[in-house]
Amino acid sequence: MFSYVPPIDDYRFLLTQVLGFDAAMADTGKEVDADLAVAVLEEAGRMCADRLHPLNRHGDEEGSRLVDGNVVTPAGFADAWRDFVAAGWASMSADPAHGGQGLPFILQLWLDEMLSAANLSFGLFPGLTRGACEAMAAHASDTLKSVYLPRMVSGEWTGAMALTESGAGTDLALLKTKAVPQDDHSFAVTGQKIFISSGDHDFGGNIVHLVLARLPDAPAGVKGISLFLVPKYLPDADDGFTIRNSMSVGALEKKMGIHAQPTCVMNYDGATGWLVGAPNKGLAAMFTMMNAERLMVGIQGLGVAGAAYQQAAAYAKERLQGRSADGARSPVAIIDHADVRRMLLNIRAFVEAGRALGGWTALQLDRAHHHPDPAERARADALVALLTPVVKAAFTDFGFESAVQAQQVFGGHGYIREWGMEQYVRDARIAQIYEGTNGVQAMDLVGRKLTLDGGAVVEGYFDLIAADLDAAGAIEVADKTRLALNLLRATTASLQGADGDAAGAAAVDYLRLFALVSMGWMWTRMATAAQGDDPFQTGKRIVADFFAQRMLPQAHSLAASIAAGEPSIMALNADAF
Repeated sequence: MFSYVPPIDDYRFLLTQVLGFDAAMADTGKEVDADLAVAVLEEAGRMCADRLHPLNRHGDEEGSRLVDGNVVTPAGFADAWRDFVAAGWASMSADPAHGGQGLPFILQLWLDEMLSAANLSFGLFPGLTRGACEAMAAHASDTLKSVYLPRMVSGEWTGAMALTESGAGTDLALLKTKAVPQDDHSFAVTGQKIFISSGDHDFGGNIVHLVLARLPDAPAGVKGISLFLVPKYLPDADDGFTIRNSMSVGALEKKMGIHAQPTCVMNYDGATGWLVGAPNKGLAAMFTMMNAERLMVGIQGLGVAGAAYQQAAAYAKERLQGRSADGARSPVAIIDHADVRRMLLNIRAFVEAGRALGGWTALQLDRAHHHPDPAERARADALVALLTPVVKAAFTDFGFESAVQAQQVFGGHGYIREWGMEQYVRDARIAQIYEGTNGVQAMDLVGRKLTLDGGAVVEGYFDLIAADLDAAGAIEVADKTRLALNLLRATTASLQGADGDAAGAAAVDYLRLFALVSMGWMWTRMATAAQGDDPFQTGKRIVADFFAQRMLPQAHSLAASIAAGEPSIMALNADAF
């Protein structure tokens, strides 16, 4: 396996020439410029490349283990976590009120990309902790915040979320975990949760679980779900945390990928917990965490795709096979073969557009939190809500497809462990499933997000794209994105208010169409900015042309499929399968 190279040049290009980072920071009052941002990303990249990437294959092969009821992570992970925390990476974007550094979220998002590229299993530990902190900051009492948030923000303690049960996955209305009030205002939480990432580990410190459960008098369905903070260790008389709570790891899930990440079956046997937010309002509180995690999961798909591309491109330059197209040279590096270049360009066209679109979304999140104008904060927040299912689903779909194509570049060597490509394929697959399957994300986009503010949010987003396309002038990617945008507008109008079957049949195709147009927009901005004649900027224009010629035409077939109404999907009932 080749070394991981953080994409710092790309980050610099996006910050300084494409996304208007300095102006965005001025709007939100953050005293961070592009030079400082790049310096932070360079340091983060060194940590990912030098410290975490070398643990990736070993962590996959050793895996996390359950020993006498305690999780043991692969050799090196606990030390790497302590180094990660000591360097301040756990607190990078957190609120300074809780001990965080308050850096822009775009830096956090791109750190997540590099973490996912270098070591996806490791990256889940800080990502889940950050999501738990966001939910607590928004909904927990001041007492809980003061006790737990500073230690979690610093990375001394970690977090996990416990939603899923064997009979309640996507449909949380079916969950059965109970929480019974105690005389001291705590609750006794009893039940079993499955698929709990980072549920336990051997890093030291507390592990804070946010657990969905029902109060004894709770109404049925999702309206009767509450959220509880359930720590692994409880406070003692001296304000230390030394008392083991009544919770345990029943098993570790045996999984296709992310073997180093401990995915736990958690048993809560009257475990002590405290209510987070209002009774019976737990789902709304948990969605604060889930929406943050969905952006992170999308970036996981992007990170794995970027890492797989680097490996495949490096291999293709060294592997000698076959003759040149004119027959004059033999053997040649396989990068000389047009089909290999096609596969690499497919991956790169997604990765670089996804990196830009993720960065643009992150800047909107900062506007939503910090812009002085309430109307602008609301507008930015609505755009983030619109794009969250797109980032989650499209980035993980394209990410998995990219990992498979990169594996194909290696041929038979991609199928064996030595080169690490089969791990990328296995690891990337989960991102299409957890934090809400991609079909659920597509239904969220079509069923909820297209009607935000009566459809004004999505139309405003399309107008932003159209304005940049018009300003770009006559370049191929802008022209073809404009055609695809017109198809997307028409398709959107046809789906707004569609019945459940029609929306369900079209949703996945619609989300991919939406993503292609959004990536075409980003490629237009990048191609417009890349006017120099150096290899970096020339490469940007070439990949933009490839995206226009080979990927954007998918928009026409997707729109046609949606317009046809997919009658075969709706014609058959369950008995016909």
